[in-house]
Amino acid sequence: MSALELGDGPDGVLLGHEQGYSICSFLDIGKELASRGYHVMIPEYRNHGASEEVPDNEHIARDARAALAELKRLGAQRVFLGGASCGGTTAAIAGAEGRLPVVGLLIMSSPARCGGDGVAAVRTIDAPSLFVVSPGDMNGAVEKQVRELYAASASKDKKLVIDRSGFHGTDMIRRSPQGAALHDRVIRFIESAFARPR
Repeated sequence: MSALELGDGPDGVLLGHEQGYSICSFLDIGKELASRGYHVMIPEYRNHGASEEVPDNEHIARDARAALAELKRLGAQRVFLGGASCGGTTAAIAGAEGRLPVVGLLIMSSPARCGGDGVAAVRTIDAPSLFVVSPGDMNGAVEKQVRELYAASASKDKKLVIDRSGFHGTDMIRRSPQGAALHDRVIRFIESAFARPR
């Protein structure tokens, strides 16, 4: 499995891409976060991109766990979990296992279950959480899943953002006319999560 590491330091950020996408989904956000002093890890799940020679994407939560373990091995002392579609679900699942203290969670168009039970995972994450979804994504099916995660979240500081673009996952940032504003909101949210006393 391959992964892209950007930056360094004790403040880790795990960003998981969508099924069928690659690390490029989060490359711009990852670069910006690294330039602001964060240690970013973007795993490329098996059967995707540079990891495509391993035709196994049935257990992608394992890949999120491996990326989180690598962040810890490289010196991260706390982590922000983020991802789009299955990447968000698996980031939450990996983070819920307690390898590193979780400062925040970003869910974009993520199913309630993918590579494991995302609902059970968010029930254990009480850090600030941002859930983003477009109601036009898969005729409302994705919104229903994100709302299930939002309802189950243990966070007392959680927000549900409804994006009207109709796009899925990071395409809400990369392809929507309002994408730049959402990009900025995500960056601000991550920075505010690290700034909060824990």
